[in-house]
Amino acid sequence: MTAEDDVSGPLSRSRERVRVRVRATTLRENATDAEAQLWYHLRDSRLAGYKFRRQRAIGPYFADVACLEAMLVVELDGGQHADAIAYDEARTRFMEAEGFRVLRFWSNDVLAQMDLVKEQILQALQTLTPALSRKREREQDTKDLSP
Repeated sequence: MTAEDDVSGPLSRSRERVRVRVRATTLRENATDAEAQLWYHLRDSRLAGYKFRRQRAIGPYFADVACLEAMLVVELDGGQHADAIAYDEARTRFMEAEGFRVLRFWSNDVLAQMDLVKEQILQALQTLTPALSRKREREQDTKDLSP
């Protein structure tokens, strides 16, 4: 076996990371109107201080929006998703097997009822964080110690 035959080496992992990064960047640059609007409301920890990431790779899939702290994925479905029901179900099963909860919204709901969408995401976040992040644990400890 030569070095060229070894595809599991650091060079191939490096190439894979670059491939994932390029794909995520492309997805962010070509965001739909609904994705852009949702991102405007979730970016910079605007929703109750939770940090979200766009086009986050989770296994072989890319989550539209993900909060890693709460293990929550938010997926937006447009008209094309009616033809990809089996694919979306497989995606959801994979992400759930990885420990994520997946919320799905229709793109037109995001565009027409953003307040309702944000409220549903916030409710999911508040019910999903039984194990607080280290940052939130420290904040809680500080609050408990203050007079």
